[in-house]
Amino acid sequence: MEKKVVTFGEIMLRLATPGYLRFSQADEFTAIYGGGEANVAISLANYNIPVEFVTRLPKNDIGEAALMTLRKYGVGTQHIAYGGERLGIYFLESGAVSRGSKVVYDRAHSAISEIKSGMINWDEVFQDAQWFHWTGITPAISQGAADVCLEAIKAANERGITVSTDLNYRKNLWKYGKKASEVMPELVAGCDVILGNEEDAEKVFDIHPEGVDVTSGHVDAAAYESVGKQLMEKFPRAKKVIITLRGSISASHNSWAGVLYDGKKLYQSPTYQITHIVDRVGGGDSFMGGLIYGLITYKDDDQKALNFAVAASNLKHTIYGDYNLVKVDEVEKLMSGDASGRVSR
Repeated sequence: MEKKVVTFGEIMLRLATPGYLRFSQADEFTAIYGGGEANVAISLANYNIPVEFVTRLPKNDIGEAALMTLRKYGVGTQHIAYGGERLGIYFLESGAVSRGSKVVYDRAHSAISEIKSGMINWDEVFQDAQWFHWTGITPAISQGAADVCLEAIKAANERGITVSTDLNYRKNLWKYGKKASEVMPELVAGCDVILGNEEDAEKVFDIHPEGVDVTSGHVDAAAYESVGKQLMEKFPRAKKVIITLRGSISASHNSWAGVLYDGKKLYQSPTYQITHIVDRVGGGDSFMGGLIYGLITYKDDDQKALNFAVAASNLKHTIYGDYNLVKVDEVEKLMSGDASGRVSR
């Protein structure tokens, strides 16, 4: 049996306004569950990769509902810790055309924000594991979450398990007295694969490409080779640096691509025009899920792994909710150039 992938982070209750209503217009919300590392885990489960999601959940009906969602999609949950009073919540208002989406967090004192070192038995978690993934959202939640994240990274490093991170900078989350630039370097130093977008490296490490304006709708992929080189110089353990390239023409129309730098060569993906976005939340997570699948499955073919990640996340933008509910054959069909969207009968 193939060795498993482990992800660690927070799953939340997502309350979204119906359609494209503003918060002030809504008299009801659509409830689903989601969160960066949970979204990655569900992507991998859909690709038939054995995967385990580790978190801390409250022992109540809402925590149980989140747990049932993970199990529904085939994600392992046996190492989840229980405790605390509540599940974190985020409210979503979906934008359209020139009006951007908005997110309001209500996650203070969530179960995972009160996690402490020693609550997770990483020896047990990492049995038969080949890969560990975390995002920059988790250490932003609390000092305890940052401590447990570091604990996991060190345990994975000791066992020779590949470690990946999505830098995922969220300025509205770093509120416990530490800046991302103070906490993230020690964590990222233990990573083999680093993913970021056009802003993450700049906001967290003051590393940025020259002459890039993401609001123009056009992103020059080659400009990001310098970002890859600078990140590898700062974090010598890193073997691959990947940048997602989103050009925002409007809230409804984005261009979407990515680059991968392996220390010697810059690989560039095809660029997709996503002209009618259904839901862009989880877009980066779907890229990461596709990338992990690609790097595991297409060994020694970084170009194919990158192309799979970009195609997978392109499809995610057509799916409502946080999760990318696509199968490998659907992604490979798009990779082959079939973007017709014809009915499958």
